[in-house]
Amino acid sequence: MSFLQTEIITHSRRVCSLYKRSLRNIEAWYDQRPMFRYRAVLLRARFDENKNVKDLRVAQQLLDEGEKELFSQIHYQPRQFPHSPGGVACGREVIPPDWVLDYWHPMEKAQFPEYFARREQRKKEYVEWWEKTYGKPTEPAH
Repeated sequence: MSFLQTEIITHSRRVCSLYKRSLRNIEAWYDQRPMFRYRAVLLRARFDENKNVKDLRVAQQLLDEGEKELFSQIHYQPRQFPHSPGGVACGREVIPPDWVLDYWHPMEKAQFPEYFARREQRKKEYVEWWEKTYGKPTEPAH
């Protein structure tokens, strides 16, 4: 995921993002479920107070103030999902590339005969497609 902004983010998306980040921040501060729910209801009420603001300048000012308030109250060690970037399990599961199966021992391949027969057929089809699309590889001159 890129961190460079490549598209215009609408005001409503920015407000939703601020709400979600604020909710996650409250979740990080309050471990007890009743206290978290109380704070979440108060947060939702604050957002609902200003949902009918029609003047975009006022709405933008409210959004900027909300961003500053969230920045000032951000948790020192925010919660992160395990498989998200920065989480404890991020990148832990390594998915091996397909070519690793070519180096299996024939006895290992014999345990899955239908899979490897289909795999060999698909490899032949891929080679045919490649040669039809790009031509046969040329021999390098020595």
